[in-house]
Amino acid sequence: MPSITSLGVGSGLDAESIVTSLMNLERKPINLVQTQIDGLNTKLSSVGKLKSLVAAMRDKAAALTSVSAWGKMAVSTSDATTVSASASANAPAGRYSVTVQALAAAQTATSAQFSSSTTTLSQGSLTIELGSYQGSGNPATGFTPKAGTSAVTINIGDGETSLSTIRDKINAAGAGVTASIVNDANGARLSLRSTNSGEQNGFRITATETNDDNNAATGLSALGVDATSASSPMTLNQRSANAQATINGIVVNSTTNTFSEVADGLTMTVSKVSATAVELVTSQDTASIKTGIDDFVKAYNEMANYLREQTKYDEVKKEGATLQGDRAAADLQWQLRSVLNQPGSTSSEWSALSQIGIVMKKDGTLETKSSELTAALAKPDELRKLLAIDGTSAATSGFMDRFRDVGDRVLSFEGSLEVRGQSKGTFGCPYSF
Repeated sequence: MPSITSLGVGSGLDAESIVTSLMNLERKPINLVQTQIDGLNTKLSSVGKLKSLVAAMRDKAAALTSVSAWGKMAVSTSDATTVSASASANAPAGRYSVTVQALAAAQTATSAQFSSSTTTLSQGSLTIELGSYQGSGNPATGFTPKAGTSAVTINIGDGETSLSTIRDKINAAGAGVTASIVNDANGARLSLRSTNSGEQNGFRITATETNDDNNAATGLSALGVDATSASSPMTLNQRSANAQATINGIVVNSTTNTFSEVADGLTMTVSKVSATAVELVTSQDTASIKTGIDDFVKAYNEMANYLREQTKYDEVKKEGATLQGDRAAADLQWQLRSVLNQPGSTSSEWSALSQIGIVMKKDGTLETKSSELTAALAKPDELRKLLAIDGTSAATSGFMDRFRDVGDRVLSFEGSLEVRGQSKGTFGCPYSF
């Protein structure tokens, strides 16, 4: 059926245009609703991002109110290549003079040369004992088994006599000795090393052959180790030894190069022998506090910049940004200004953030003044009072505690930002602003 394009001959009316206009007129309320929904969705997205930025600011403020943030201790060293150290939170401030006489060592021993790693020895057993050798000479004057350990016997049976298989059986035994094979142009040698360093982790190995040829240099007997004997089949390269240092005139020993809790929460690691004293100084870790402050300022500024952009009015376009005039955004701005403008009484040194170098710029963001903040960090106890105390009022609470409270309030179930995204809209839309 042909479409109607005219209402009658001579009428001069365009039916198609009239129908199109009527349809467009009918569609206007739908378009209006859609436009409002689009605007509401945009505002919802803006509030969602603002909530995320407020949460980040709140979390950085909360980090500066935690006990752990102000309990950290740092250790400085005059020679980190010789002695480095760390301190636990309960370590007191102090100074230590350290000299290093010896580093910890693991015992090592090397067999005679074999043609290759597949060379076969003989059947029998290897008995490994951990312990310490006495006497500084070579050979040692005695061997004392390590308390709390038992000798481990490794049986070498038929088909298990190759050097490589014996290496693998030693490693699988968990006897405190690690075996490897070193190859060069002349052949292969078995290398044995204590799994752990320390004087008590030396080892003695007794080799017993099933059919002994009475030659200690051949068969399984060639893998015997005994530093008390000048004729030990395997060559002792290194005796096991403790690390030794002197701290404030007191000689201390450790089975490793780390001295744990050697003094009131102090743990130090030695790296080389040095008769020159290394100075260690423990003090409150102000570097981590400064990092926490810098992290808060960064998070605050990201929030403040976004809030400013979303609430500004464009004089040229004569239109406001998405959250311009929004009650929740305005409430947040007011609460943030209140924190900054309300002096604190928690510290006897300062009452405002600007006094420690955290100042407000014209655009509403914060900046830190390095010299003022450095001076404040030299008084960490007073700085903690200014920032972290949880009081009963704004004046008796630290500034970071107050910023955390602002974040908690606006993001709580009944907070202004949370409620803003939950209420019903005018057109039955699940969004309202």
